Amino acid sequence: MCGIAGILRLGRGPLQDLDRKLSVMSRLIAHRGPNGHGNWTAPGRNAGLTHRRLSILDLSEAGAQPMAAPSGDCVVHNGEIYNFVELREQLQDGWKFRSATDTEVVLAAYDHWGIDCTARLRGMFAFALWDERRQRLFCARDRFGIKPFYYAIVNGDLYFASEAKALLPFLPTIETDRAALAEYLTFQCCIGETTLFSGIKQLLPGHTLVVENGVVSIRRYWDVQYEIDHEHSPSYFRRRLREIMEDSVRLHLRSDVPVGAYVSGGVDSSLLAIIAARQNGADLDAFNGRFIEYPGYDESTYARAATDAVGGMLHVEDIGHEDFHRHIRDVIYHLDFPVAGPGSFAQYMVSKLASQHVRVVLGGQGGDEIFGGYARYLLAYFEQCIKAAIDGSYKNGNFLVTIESIVPNLGLLRDYLPLMREFWREGLFGAMDDRYFRLINRANDMKEEIAWDELDLAPVVESYRAIFNNTENVRKQAYFDGMTHFDFKCLLPGLLTVEDRMSMAHGLESRLPFLDHPLVEFAATLPPDIKFSGGRLKHLLKEVFADEIPAEIFERRDKMGFPVPLKEWFEGPLNGMISEIFATMKERRRPFINADAVLANFGRTQPFSRKTWGLLSLELWFQAFHDRAGDYRSLLSEDQANI
Repeated sequence: MCGIAGILRLGRGPLQDLDRKLSVMSRLIAHRGPNGHGNWTAPGRNAGLTHRRLSILDLSEAGAQPMAAPSGDCVVHNGEIYNFVELREQLQDGWKFRSATDTEVVLAAYDHWGIDCTARLRGMFAFALWDERRQRLFCARDRFGIKPFYYAIVNGDLYFASEAKALLPFLPTIETDRAALAEYLTFQCCIGETTLFSGIKQLLPGHTLVVENGVVSIRRYWDVQYEIDHEHSPSYFRRRLREIMEDSVRLHLRSDVPVGAYVSGGVDSSLLAIIAARQNGADLDAFNGRFIEYPGYDESTYARAATDAVGGMLHVEDIGHEDFHRHIRDVIYHLDFPVAGPGSFAQYMVSKLASQHVRVVLGGQGGDEIFGGYARYLLAYFEQCIKAAIDGSYKNGNFLVTIESIVPNLGLLRDYLPLMREFWREGLFGAMDDRYFRLINRANDMKEEIAWDELDLAPVVESYRAIFNNTENVRKQAYFDGMTHFDFKCLLPGLLTVEDRMSMAHGLESRLPFLDHPLVEFAATLPPDIKFSGGRLKHLLKEVFADEIPAEIFERRDKMGFPVPLKEWFEGPLNGMISEIFATMKERRRPFINADAVLANFGRTQPFSRKTWGLLSLELWFQAFHDRAGDYRSLLSEDQANI
């Protein structure tokens, strides 16, 4: 895990002030790699790469980056190629390896397979490789977007980096992208390649970017396909899931430094910690955060049950309102964007704790999306069961879903009555995309606070529908596969932004075994009567590993998803702080925001509403980047300001 950045002249001739520009970019991503750094420039000085190193594999200088090959090729790589050992064995006859790193395997794989090498890589990665002979820049991002890659074209030069902040000094102005803001206000993340910074784009997950002869080409190399497997028996799915899960964890444990685990108290993170400890044959350091000022915000008892099951050491961070006051601006700065929910603050604090003990942690992101852990997926399954009972012979794809399969567990829906009312507010069996949009649309809660007449929401809805109704990926009329597909493509990347930034803020590598593409591809073939048998969320995962998950975790129904007591804080000890921040919003007349409505309404939100968080983090984002635009520009001058 590291930080990468670089510059390429799209036209002819050398880059101006290349060394200084690389140094500025390196400085802005320094937190991502505390163990080393280096710059490299092409012989023609038309390209330059910089790297910040977090040493995980081959801790010697042989693993340093930028890493150059005898051919003149050079690469900067962020992430881990988990199957690098197997690839090395395949490539060793044609490549003389000088290190024991996965980075050198990327060089060798490109030398052997060219730009098609990404199909062979199993892991989380973002890299940029300069091909000296072809004068080609080849960049790639992993299949799910675990590792970030941002780029901008300014005055005929291409700039790229692991974090958008490293590109800000080169923009002519720092401005908000209007279309991206509409997406953010709707989903609390951007669902396409645009970002909230005008002029900065992200390379989408599963894509490559190639620059040759001044032409920038972007291509998709992977996508998940929901092809239901109706040929195999339940016992086959159970056996295969155990095999693939065990293999994923085994590969994710490859490291030359100790590996720990986040343990939230839920099934996903607990299971990963248990499997990892069993495979490692050693005690595991595990990490949890709790809020002890108010009842209902402490799940550490469940986390302790998981670590006790394997004899691990649980480290718990007690988080209070003073921590929020002290660190929330750091959180927004490291995020680069006001993305996702307040769990990012909690993860920042737990990552800070973990970094004091280990360099690598396992996390459970992705488990809900691939195994059906969200209540909204269950509602879609329930509706299909009802429709099957009414139609009699109704088939959804190649499998039959019946009301009998869910009746014994209808009581599980009791906790989701508000969600059901919203889902079916305009009736059953209507357009699924309309109803799902209502569930995930965060803008419904901000009708007074945002000047909606100044923003165009039509493209947002159009983009949403194009992805949700994409029949190339979801070929059968499977409601929950449509949901899962959209979440995977659009909402999960926002959560992965948090995962990457909050860990890397402390020089910590977070690995996600659920987001291993063989496992994801397998999960996409699961029939819903296997995935949701009896109307139980994550049924197959729980069934397969029931003998390993502690009973109190296996049976719990109150998993809260790391909630933060924002309402209590904002009505109590942090009221003055929040009022001051929103007063600044009014004073500086932020575009598209009705600051008077924000000030009037922020105390009226529901306990777990994201409205106040969304508006608060948006204002702190304006303060961190827009209000300090001059500081970023000054980094290119002799008297560099502090950032």
